[in-house]
Amino acid sequence: MTTRKLKIAAAVAALLVPALAGATNGYLPHGYGMKALGMAGAGIAYPQDAIAGAINPAGMAMIGNRIDFGLNWFRPTRESEIAGNCFNPPSCTANANGTYNGNKESDFFIPEFGYNMMLNPNVSLGVSVFGNGGMNTSYKTPVPLFGTSNPGVDLMQLFITPTVGYKINPQHAIGLGVNLAYQRFKAHGLENFTAPSGPQQFSAFPGNVTNQGYDNSYGAGVRVGYLGQLTPQFSLGLTYQTKTSMSKFDKYKGLFAEEGGFDIPANYGIGVAFKPTPAFNVALDVVKIEYSGIRSINNPLLPNLFQAQLGTPGGAGFAWKDITVVKLGADWAMRPDLTLRAGYNRGDQPIPKSDTLFNILAPGVMEDHYTLGATWTMPSKSELTFAFMYAPTVKVNGSGSIPAPFGGGEVNVRMRQIEFGVGYGWKF
Repeated sequence: MTTRKLKIAAAVAALLVPALAGATNGYLPHGYGMKALGMAGAGIAYPQDAIAGAINPAGMAMIGNRIDFGLNWFRPTRESEIAGNCFNPPSCTANANGTYNGNKESDFFIPEFGYNMMLNPNVSLGVSVFGNGGMNTSYKTPVPLFGTSNPGVDLMQLFITPTVGYKINPQHAIGLGVNLAYQRFKAHGLENFTAPSGPQQFSAFPGNVTNQGYDNSYGAGVRVGYLGQLTPQFSLGLTYQTKTSMSKFDKYKGLFAEEGGFDIPANYGIGVAFKPTPAFNVALDVVKIEYSGIRSINNPLLPNLFQAQLGTPGGAGFAWKDITVVKLGADWAMRPDLTLRAGYNRGDQPIPKSDTLFNILAPGVMEDHYTLGATWTMPSKSELTFAFMYAPTVKVNGSGSIPAPFGGGEVNVRMRQIEFGVGYGWKF
């Protein structure tokens, strides 16, 4: 009976999540679960709802029986600037200089779902369904360095994560989650990289670079975790997610390294939570995301673009480096029926100044994130939760970013973001 309920819950959740997830810490979201989102994503040592399996599956053993739904409205603003470009010196009558607006599509809706059941006082079985990450750019005009039509990409990642949690004793728990992953991707407007032969044949598979519509990818990985209530006021959490091995984007095997490879990076973190008073909690997470483990993400543009064709193991990528993210959040039970939250998330931006050209398509440069949140517990004991995030503009100015055969000059990329979410949950 329990297994059937879990399968039904996962199927319903899968239908609810066809949307794009937002890029904040690189291309991963700043947190998972509406309550954690109001606290800047902190939650490794502080589980609060049935989306906890996305952060630390050990937390599912501590939250009891509950169901949670959520929906985020996410609005990124993307813009790129090209300066100093010159195709025919000294007159430079042909160039790509100008400012390019990447916001033809601006509003994205990101659902989430979680279900958790205690099989007995020590063992939990649940599922967390969530957007694991994504990136979208949709330029309103062509970018001459890329092609003749409007460029852009659309990447979405969905995780369905069945979890099992086990209480070693009332204070300590371990957990395991299996990440069943789905990706969807398309690229358009990159015609300059599709020459079928000659010195300008940048791709090993020029027919599979751009304008192929959506392609799908599937894979699996594992997340493990530990949660310990070391004292009545202090808890510690540890979590690790393996690299998620994904099937290849065959339609884009001429764009991504390793013939369309686009695995999902490993990440790991440590979290602490402190309860100085019965009504006040503070949580702090430190997370490392290993973008360097994915060639299509980590390979640099130069010199790779002129030494190895796109689609090969050494093909040019986005040059993203590993990043560290610090998440600090707090909540205050102002009244028995009202809890307020706030948080600050600081992540490295992964893009070197020398590699801004390709990152016109993926300007995941965000650093600071400010969050607010609240939960209202209704007379029925169900909960209505709100979360808000603002990430101010970050601009990365290129340095040696456009190679001479493309006319030289620099690409500068910038982004800012806003997000608002609503969640509804209840215990049973």
